[in-house]
Amino acid sequence: MSIVWNWELLKNNSKFSLKCLGDFKMHQGNPGLLRSDSMLKAIGKSITVRISSLESAKIPIIVLGNTPIMKSYYSKVDNLKNYGIIQGFWSLNPAPLDNNGENVKATKGKGFLRFDSYSDFKTQLLALLKEDVMFFAGMKSRNELGKFIEIANKQDTYEKKAEKFLNLMREINGR
Repeated sequence: MSIVWNWELLKNNSKFSLKCLGDFKMHQGNPGLLRSDSMLKAIGKSITVRISSLESAKIPIIVLGNTPIMKSYYSKVDNLKNYGIIQGFWSLNPAPLDNNGENVKATKGKGFLRFDSYSDFKTQLLALLKEDVMFFAGMKSRNELGKFIEIANKQDTYEKKAEKFLNLMREINGR
């Protein structure tokens, strides 16, 4: 992947300093999450993990980067988060532009987040790891889904209803 900034290391006597030659907008290639091929690869790998086994359904998946994402991916990353395929695309660079130009802090559905401090990142990461979530997917007719919901609804608690519904989905899918 391309770099975020181009830098030059300057030596003046025994002291060293960095000179910025240009941020990612000046770089000839697109960096990290601004590249469509990088985004598509991250999405593809996440789907592969999600469907590989029942155990993988509980693994939170985040894509870490150091740049914003292209506007054309805003709704895509929000949908991927909403559907549970990826829990987020996160940028760890609080100021990816030399001139502090416009860059997204978060998409509407929080599929993309930019962290401005280590503390914010740590808080979000710990909250994600504490969640007890389960990915599920299927392509069923409304009739079939209605039957599953009716059967699951006979359980006593929300947790038991969810477990029954997921078990019914797995049985039909042969898992």
